[in-house]
Amino acid sequence: MSTIDASDYDSRLGSSGDPPYRRGIHPGMYADRLWTMRQYAGFSSPSETNSRFRKLLENGQTGLSVAFDLPTQLGLDSDDPLASVEVGKVGVAIDSIHDMRQLFDQIDMSSISTSMTINAPAITLLAFYVSVAEEKGIQRTDLSGTVQNDILKEYISRGLYIFPPEPSIRLTTDLISWCASNAPRCNTISISGYHMREAGCTAVQEIAMTLSNAIYYVRQSIDKGMDIDDFAPRISFFFACHNNFLEEISKFRAARQLWYELVENEFSPSNPKSSQLRFHTQTSGVTLTAQQPMNNAIRVSYQALASVFGGTQSLHTNSFDEALGLPTEESAKIALRTQQIIAEEIGVKDYADPLGGSAVIEALTDDLIDGARTMIDEIESMGGALECVKSGFQQRAIHESAWTQLQRVENGDELVVGVNSHAEKDNPDFEGLLLDSDAEKRKASELDEMKKNRDQIRVEDSLKAIRNSCRNGSNLMDPIISAAKAEVTVGEINSILREEFGTWVAPSGV
Repeated sequence: MSTIDASDYDSRLGSSGDPPYRRGIHPGMYADRLWTMRQYAGFSSPSETNSRFRKLLENGQTGLSVAFDLPTQLGLDSDDPLASVEVGKVGVAIDSIHDMRQLFDQIDMSSISTSMTINAPAITLLAFYVSVAEEKGIQRTDLSGTVQNDILKEYISRGLYIFPPEPSIRLTTDLISWCASNAPRCNTISISGYHMREAGCTAVQEIAMTLSNAIYYVRQSIDKGMDIDDFAPRISFFFACHNNFLEEISKFRAARQLWYELVENEFSPSNPKSSQLRFHTQTSGVTLTAQQPMNNAIRVSYQALASVFGGTQSLHTNSFDEALGLPTEESAKIALRTQQIIAEEIGVKDYADPLGGSAVIEALTDDLIDGARTMIDEIESMGGALECVKSGFQQRAIHESAWTQLQRVENGDELVVGVNSHAEKDNPDFEGLLLDSDAEKRKASELDEMKKNRDQIRVEDSLKAIRNSCRNGSNLMDPIISAAKAEVTVGEINSILREEFGTWVAPSGV
């Protein structure tokens, strides 16, 4: 393989693997280590999701990513009246350690990294995961993966929060602290710009709000007595990749440099990894269209390529049919094959930051850094990320940018092929994945049977220990792990937390 003479590049760009990491966090990037192919999956029952996981692994996927259903994301059991009609619809329902066992049946949890997209009850689901791993004889120190654990973006863009902000942040930092001491290979938080971008924010806003949230988590962890080098190397980020190819490539480069500068200037870490921005990318769900759905496969391909050019550490490629329903096994395989073609056939992995030095890319990167820095400064002037959440600042910014973007599509200023450009009268019939309609009843029956046969005294003692930990301020992770092993459910654990911490309603008018 020939080498590229970079002697004419602006000296300020540096090289891949060198601060400020504009060009990537590793010297050789994918020539040394390929990105993790981590397809997001979860539906209906734990056993069916397990089957999909194992099929994806057989097809060459290199990491798992768990989608949980809405009741689980809100800390509700499948038999809760509030869970009605939502069980297993947009992800897998996990109620107890029994479900987590089924989910990872015949999967070596020591050799595969697992990402869990869970936030408000993140500490509960990680406790279940750790408990199942220990049943298999796997040490906590051998576990790897990511817990999203980013509650601020729930207040900003998704709404799947349970508790008021302050106790929610306590749960976040408890998990970070516990993993730093017990599971050092786990990414303890994945700070997500993805959901804010999907809700309508711009590329500049995605960088700024994500990094502002990250700075808040770092400050809170340090205030709890942690040293930045004990936890910051295991912070990860999660970004969307949209259709503007060059802007998206530049966005990732800008975020990497800006994070380095923010961390170094405020916290002065000793470990270089503390200021490296490592990130997962998912291609954009909101850009997928129900009209002419096969066009989505092309959109996803370009978004995936932009993610790779931008230096992502792991990648999920959406299936072409996700605007119509949950992906079928075939469409999920095509989405995975998209990554494999990029990795194995077109040569992009042979060069670190191959577009570095391009006048357009570098100018876009600089503009994104400047724009994001301005917004970060604005958030700081108002008291930081949490205070802005409480006032609705980020929420209003997203609403305004989403409205502007919608108007551009409606007016034809932004073209969407198949929607307002090259539209067709008729669209082909499409039959998506059909879910098990009896999943909810079956889960409720399983829960009832489990509760009849468990040690109730052990259950009550476990719940009491959680309540005591809530009140005395000790780390909640260990008592929740004990509760998981005692067959206490997600709903029961989070019911105690609700009683102790309360719930929260967002400010109106945002």
